[in-house]
Amino acid sequence: MEYTYHIGMAGIVLALLSGCGQGSQSTTPATLQEFDVMTVAPRDAELYFDHPATVRGQQNVEIRPKIDGYIAEILVDEGAQVKKGQLLFRISNPQYEQEVLTAQAAVKRADAAVNTAKMQIAKTEPLVKKEIISEYELQSAHLELEARQAELAQAKASLQNAQTNLGYTIIRSPADGVIGTLPYKIGSLVSSTSEEALTVLSDISNIHVYFSFSEKQFLELIDNPKDQPIIHDVLKRIPPAQLILANGRVYTERGSIETTGGLINTGTGAIAMRALFPNKAGMIRSGSSATLRIARLIEDALIVPAKATFEVQGKKFVMTVDSANTAHSVEITVNALPVGDAFVVNSGLHSGDRIVMKDVGAIKDGDKIKPRNQVAITTKR
Repeated sequence: MEYTYHIGMAGIVLALLSGCGQGSQSTTPATLQEFDVMTVAPRDAELYFDHPATVRGQQNVEIRPKIDGYIAEILVDEGAQVKKGQLLFRISNPQYEQEVLTAQAAVKRADAAVNTAKMQIAKTEPLVKKEIISEYELQSAHLELEARQAELAQAKASLQNAQTNLGYTIIRSPADGVIGTLPYKIGSLVSSTSEEALTVLSDISNIHVYFSFSEKQFLELIDNPKDQPIIHDVLKRIPPAQLILANGRVYTERGSIETTGGLINTGTGAIAMRALFPNKAGMIRSGSSATLRIARLIEDALIVPAKATFEVQGKKFVMTVDSANTAHSVEITVNALPVGDAFVVNSGLHSGDRIVMKDVGAIKDGDKIKPRNQVAITTKR
């Protein structure tokens, strides 16, 4: 009987302890997870169009001989800066020198024939006046003079043509620029039909940058719901472009969009465009590769960090936080072009909304969270 009593007392004690433990657990609040939260507010943002580009000199001129001959002299070196009219090459062909000498002799001969015809007229006129010979003889003398004068004119034209051909043996620069490669050496036989040019002269005081836009990007760039101006006016309103060089450095000079192609390539869906950049220092050479960057200002844009978003079945979402600190997933649409490491929101959010800035994968729709201080984001590139 005594044994049974001790067991009963032990059970009562255990029951009391168990009840006390349960009561203590029910009064302890659950610990909420902390997350960085930011308030969405409108601000100005720049979207960047970055596109691969090729660089060409403002003027690329192939230097070719107009006559056949051997290269006698090369008076410039590759990469040399030359001025308009500067001597570049001498072509040797004695044939053209002989043609000049032959033409000069023909001019002298024709000139002598003209003088002889004039003397004949001077001799005939008095005899006609005295009616010693007929008028027919004087007319014949005048016709002979005209024929000899025509021969003289023809000889002078031949001389000028021969001198022109001889002048082609001296090749001068047609413009200011930089000399390209020199595929031929002294003694090489060249002609107007040679496969390669003697060199290519590039005028790089200004450079043309060629690039392409997709049709959608082009329409986004020129889209302005306020008016419908002509395309040339739209291009003038585009902010100055930047050029990113092959080494990643931003070129110091800004350029302007000059023109756009009239057709969209049906194969690629792209439209060709051209920008002009000053290059007085000659740092950028024709044939270089680069990236063209065009900025587009968007006023009062709502910007969210890229790490604040997540995707479900191709749709983009953010986690908003209401006044009770409850998280809700909200679908948003964003501009196709990012702003650095952030997105410009087109729809789904409003000014004043609060969103979780990162680690959104750790939150479920309807979870309560503990907001932390807002962390600023950078929108510049």
